Amino acid sequence: MEKAERCAIHNQRQPCGICRVLRNQRIGPEKGTGIVSAIAAIGKNRELGKGNELLWRIPDDMKRFKKLSMGHPIILGRKTFGSIVRAIGKPLPGRTNIVVTRDAKWSYDEVIVAKSLEEALEKAKGAPGSEEIIIGGGAQIYKQALPYTTRLYLTLIDDEGEADSFFPEYEDEFTIKLNEERHEWNGLKYVWVDLERT
Repeated sequence: MEKAERCAIHNQRQPCGICRVLRNQRIGPEKGTGIVSAIAAIGKNRELGKGNELLWRIPDDMKRFKKLSMGHPIILGRKTFGSIVRAIGKPLPGRTNIVVTRDAKWSYDEVIVAKSLEEALEKAKGAPGSEEIIIGGGAQIYKQALPYTTRLYLTLIDDEGEADSFFPEYEDEFTIKLNEERHEWNGLKYVWVDLERT
């Protein structure tokens, strides 16, 4: 008897829309395929930022973000993309910037626009470096993408901050630790940890 096709991530009887996209692109949790990874710096309470700005800007962590995401398509929400443009004056160089927005009129030079996360993943498959697609935030994009994410590159900051955006709960799903490095900057302690889904 032929085994029924199942959703690779949710173990449903039929693949969900995004899992179907991932399977068709050979991107997803299956061994030997590309992966979807999320990068974030979070505080003790999973704080991300406030007012569309990061709570912490640690120079070595910004370098790590660049190193991990360089050459890969990166998916961002419109507000997060706007904060990047305010900070550096342009889209992230060396990466295919894909911005998710419900605003049908929004556009930006040299940026791919998607109406949904599913569309963003589909568009990422043709971009250079799509063996790893990067999720770069903000909070809503992380939340939507978490069920389809294979790997987390987290910076766990030993601090608390007033925030209005938070990284979704991940602790029960991502229990395989690939790497851990402890660092300190100006008295602020933080840990780089790379996790994979159980």
